[in-house]
Amino acid sequence: MLSYGASTSTLRVPHTVTLCYNKNPHHLPTTTTHTVVVTRRTLSLLATAFSVPILFRNSSVRSSEAAAATPRFSELPESGGVKVLDLRVGDGDYPVNGDQVAIHYYGRLAAKQGWRFDSTYDHKDETGEPIPFVFVLGSAKVIAGIQAAVRTMKVGGIRRVIIPPSQGYQNMDQEPVPPNFFDRQRLFTTIFNPTRLANGEGSTLGIIIFDIELVSLKHL
Repeated sequence: MLSYGASTSTLRVPHTVTLCYNKNPHHLPTTTTHTVVVTRRTLSLLATAFSVPILFRNSSVRSSEAAAATPRFSELPESGGVKVLDLRVGDGDYPVNGDQVAIHYYGRLAAKQGWRFDSTYDHKDETGEPIPFVFVLGSAKVIAGIQAAVRTMKVGGIRRVIIPPSQGYQNMDQEPVPPNFFDRQRLFTTIFNPTRLANGEGSTLGIIIFDIELVSLKHL
C-alpha cells in the first residue's frame, strides 16, 4: 500500500503558511521563504490527493520508494485541467480511441475528506478474483478525466489522477459508478448538491481522485 503523507496537524487555518526551501545542496543554512494563504478546504483537498492509498496487487512500486520521492503532478495537455502523477510507467502499448481497455481503479471524492466511493477490487467474480472495469476508449459513457488519463498511459502503468468537476461526472448516467445503490446516491447527491452549488462550491464538490492501473487493451 502506497501513501504520500501530507500532515496538516501543525497548521491552524485559515492563516498564512510559511514554506521554506533549502536551495543549497550541501545543506548550508541558506533558505528562501515564501508565504501563502491557504484555506481549510484547500488543505483538505491537498491532503486527500497525496494520501490516497493504492490497493493494486503485485505493484512493483514500494512504499519506501514512494515515501522518499517528492510527488509531482503534471497537467495533461488539452485535458481540461486533469492532473496526473505516474507511480509506475508501463512497458506495454499506448491505447488509442476505439480500443477496448481494462483498468483497475480506486476512486475517492475529495469533498468528503477522501471518501472512497468505489474500487474495482471490491467487484469479484465467482472465483473471488477482482473484475476490472472494461470500456471502449472514446466512449461518451465514461467520464472524460479517466479517458484523458488512460489515453496517455502504457499498459502496466499506474497513475494517480486528480479530475476537476468539468472533466468528471456531468450526469448520473456516466461511468464508472459504484454498484451499491447507497454509494451511488451519496456520490451524486454530493456532486450535484443544489444548495452547495448555489453557494459557489461547484469548483470543489465534483473533484475526484482516481488511482488507475491500465491492465490490458484490445484493438477492436
